[in-house]
Amino acid sequence: MDLICLADAESGVLIRVLRRHLPGVLPWHDFLDAEIVVTSGFAKGRMDVCLAPDDLDSWSQVLGALATGRGAAWMDDGRNPEIRFEPPDQNGRAVVVVEDFASTGTSVQVPVHLAEGWADDHHERLQRVRSTWPREVTETSPGAYAWRR
Repeated sequence: MDLICLADAESGVLIRVLRRHLPGVLPWHDFLDAEIVVTSGFAKGRMDVCLAPDDLDSWSQVLGALATGRGAAWMDDGRNPEIRFEPPDQNGRAVVVVEDFASTGTSVQVPVHLAEGWADDHHERLQRVRSTWPREVTETSPGAYAWRR
């Protein structure tokens, strides 16, 4: 299921959620295995990542910033590659920057023309991911986890 799909005829950035990271294992049950796929006329790449429940919450906040025309960064905690979104210019072309300095030392900048209604589409994508893989684990105290009831 695609959480993020910012693409046009020439290039794109895709975040595809694949499955739960360790289903049935506390506290990792709510973590999601995903992949980042970058395509452009110049470069193509793919990288596996693991999304924490907080990553989905912060993606919602980033979407809010982007929908109002501001730039934002996502997954900038050093655990995964950082993804920065620069706001669209007058022609509707935004720039997505994926930087993985901690693991591969790679950075790629991808210009993408945003389709009409892209923000609403991405809010719907986020809701589909959350309904497919709902939060089922709660932290009862620091470092202690239990199943939600």
